[in-house]
Amino acid sequence: MINAMIRGLIKSLRPRQWTKNAFVLAALVFDRQLTNVTALLHSLVGFILFCLVSSAVYLLNDIVDVEADRQHPTKRNRPIAAGIVPIPTAIAATVAILAICFPLAYLLSPMFAAILVAYFLMNVAYSNWLKHVPLVDVMIIAAGFVLRVAAGVSVIHVERFSPWLYVVTTLLALYIGFGKRRAELTLLSQNANSHRRVLDGYTLPLLDQLIMVVSSTTIVAYSLYTFSAPNLPDNHTMMLTIPFVLYGIFRYLYLMQVEGVGGEPEELLLKDRPLQIAIALWALAVLIIFYLT
Repeated sequence: MINAMIRGLIKSLRPRQWTKNAFVLAALVFDRQLTNVTALLHSLVGFILFCLVSSAVYLLNDIVDVEADRQHPTKRNRPIAAGIVPIPTAIAATVAILAICFPLAYLLSPMFAAILVAYFLMNVAYSNWLKHVPLVDVMIIAAGFVLRVAAGVSVIHVERFSPWLYVVTTLLALYIGFGKRRAELTLLSQNANSHRRVLDGYTLPLLDQLIMVVSSTTIVAYSLYTFSAPNLPDNHTMMLTIPFVLYGIFRYLYLMQVEGVGGEPEELLLKDRPLQIAIALWALAVLIIFYLT
């Protein structure tokens, strides 16, 4: 019984979703400090702390949504909704994680701690109110990714980090967020609003238009970054990474509209081989251009 609860608690922390926190490392990589040992260590500690606080957010969200999750075809299997992890235990774990992480974050960087607190408070507001407001709900998700990037900037001495990356991060997060809403709306069909109230404010045609807008602007913004950012090679070799970004965006769109998936983007990242290859090739190209040319 206790072992099952511990396994359930670990599952509720959603370690698979920690991949999202890789955005904390963006400043390290794109400011060309990956070979700086001090900056690398600070960024890794920041990444770990962000992972733990984001897990506390997931616990809080599951506690707040427990009744709605029990009506959902897949979320009802989550440990808290299924009764495997008692709500008091989940609350205690959340408090313990925050009590450990916030002081450590302050020791790492006061600005990093402020960003981490802002991220947590924003998600408290999201869990209780903002997730029920159409469009605002996805914009809050995008803001979370921007805070991840800002957190990475706050733990190292940044020299020439391009603001274009904030724009690209925002647009990419909006693209994934609207795709997630589309997948949820498709999965739950006519009873969508009984499981997630905000879905009553969306329609498939509206989401398709929003996805088209943000996917197009993401491509444009990333393309502008590749030849206008101040710390890129003068020969514009960074533009060679654009095809990988194009394929990744198109592949996700294919998965959403043809395969009918996309409700759990982190699952796609861990399971879809073509998407993994595209991301790996893009990352390899970035490392070669930044550090070997």
